Amino acid sequence: MDVFEAILKRRSIRRYLDKPVEPEKVLKCLEAARWAPSAHNSQPWHFIIVRDKSVREKLASIHPYGKHMASSPVVIVVLADPEKSPVFWQNDAGAAVQNILLTAFSEGLGSCWIGVQFTPFESEFKKILNIPEKFRVVCAITLGYPAHERTSTRVPLEDIVSIESYGVKLNVESFKSGKQ
Repeated sequence: MDVFEAILKRRSIRRYLDKPVEPEKVLKCLEAARWAPSAHNSQPWHFIIVRDKSVREKLASIHPYGKHMASSPVVIVVLADPEKSPVFWQNDAGAAVQNILLTAFSEGLGSCWIGVQFTPFESEFKKILNIPEKFRVVCAITLGYPAHERTSTRVPLEDIVSIESYGVKLNVESFKSGKQ
């Protein structure tokens, strides 16, 4: 699958078929995460694969927007070590997460990024998963075969892109023709 096609078609999935995810697909997602860019090549991430239903149910019970962790066959919990990348650990982890989401989609899987950092339940995730204090729990990602399809829209480029300076509105057609 073309990368741009995956970017345009991938959506957050919150309902999954009762079908296991092949270990090879999970590992491919994590291999993609491992190759994400990071500041100074610090690679401050660590990933926890959670397949045990009782653990997924515990995580789902504490996260008000993560109830679907209980029904997804796999949850990947993404950690970051701020000591390895003090300024950019969030950006670094975000790049790894995007690689997981796009790879999952290209493998026919659905996924959903569930934010955890800076929430009251980050400490609960640490307790449940025995995560050392030095790590931040960036997010949890559900993985599984989608039980539904989703669509969504985006605001037009002209509404979110300035040219040369903030507030100078982009005109896509003029830009394409080299007049802007």
